Parts: sequence; C-alpha cells; structure tokens
Amino acid sequence: MIACAPASRDGGFAVTAKGWTYAGKLTFTDAAAVFAASRELALPDTGIVDLAGLETADSSALAVLLALKRRAAVEGSRLEFTSVPPGIHALAHVYGVEELLAG
Repeated sequence: MIACAPASRDGGFAVTAKGWTYAGKLTFTDAAAVFAASRELALPDTGIVDLAGLETADSSALAVLLALKRRAAVEGSRLEFTSVPPGIHALAHVYGVEELLAG
C-alpha cells in the first residue's frame, strides 16, 4: 500500500500500484466521510478502483461511486470499478445507471 484515505474507522480507499482498493463498509453512516477522504487522493493512474473488499454497502455506496465517476470526468480521467458487489449492480440496474459503473 502506498497511501491511504482513512475515511472512517469502518472503511476507506487505499492506493496501491494497481489503483485504488476499498476495504470495509460504505453506507449512509460513513458515505460523506469516505467521499471527502477520497478527494484527498489523486485519482488512480490506472483508472482501476477495486471493490473486492467492500463488505457492506447501500445506495449511499452507489452515490459515492457515481460521484467519483463525475470527478474523473471533470479531471479528464477514466475510472473502472472492478469486483463490484452484486447488491451494487442491482441498485445500479434499478436506478438505470448500470453503464456508469462500466469502464
């Protein structure tokens, strides 16, 4: 691990050689802190955000992911989420934003 954005004691993004990884939970309780902490990190050069460590998530997690995609677009970068949990895919489908989770 190169750097970390400890958003909360329950979860956050970390920077690795392969991009960002997420570990822990991402729910309404900590979404604002997680997003605020992510703004302290440069977007990953690889464009990869690995969500394999996302343990618990709700619709707030999807909101954070979409906000990161908006940030990447503004900065002229791309983001690709990998290992997206099925629950997040399901929420994206319900909200009609599945294509925004794609690379």
